[in-house]
Amino acid sequence: MELLPFLDLLSTLVFALVGARIAADKGLDYGGIAFIAAIASVSGGTLRNLFLGLKPVWITDYWIVVSVLAAVIITLVFRRVTRIGKTLLVMDTFGLAIATISGAHLALEQSTTWLTAVLLGVITAVTGGLLRDVLCQVEPVLLHRETIGTSSLMGAIVFVSLHQLEVTLNIAAIIGALVVIATRIISIYFDLHLPKFDGKKGNS
Repeated sequence: MELLPFLDLLSTLVFALVGARIAADKGLDYGGIAFIAAIASVSGGTLRNLFLGLKPVWITDYWIVVSVLAAVIITLVFRRVTRIGKTLLVMDTFGLAIATISGAHLALEQSTTWLTAVLLGVITAVTGGLLRDVLCQVEPVLLHRETIGTSSLMGAIVFVSLHQLEVTLNIAAIIGALVVIATRIISIYFDLHLPKFDGKKGNS
């Protein structure tokens, strides 16, 4: 199986599982769970493809739709609602890494600039999670903690740089994904984050 379709399929399944579990945790009905799973899993790749002038992958590859349905069915069958914790964090980080590489890889295949490839890698990775949190009325992690965006950005830069240096695709993809995972784990473990704006200081 080619790398890009495999990455898209895997990231779709992981993000759909995370989205379905969070939706279930918020008490949504079956339709709501399916909707959130779909939004969380395909919106990033859809936006990426639209920017590149391509059809959304879920239109051309029915396995993407199957993976979303599988994630919903798994969530409903097991009926186990898990609060956002280590399991969802691990899955979300794994999906983030895969989606980052998938987005950057497709952009490079379309002969875009290295900067465009990096940005599309990040967009592919973070869009679904952002929309998922907004729709589930959860404070978006992307907007108040920098680990999501920064981790994806670092991994995309490493992957694209290695690709530019003509490193073997699979090796570049693995290293880029590991950078995403390592950056997020380190930032969470040591509570590293970007400075936040404090408007109160100017009023004192």
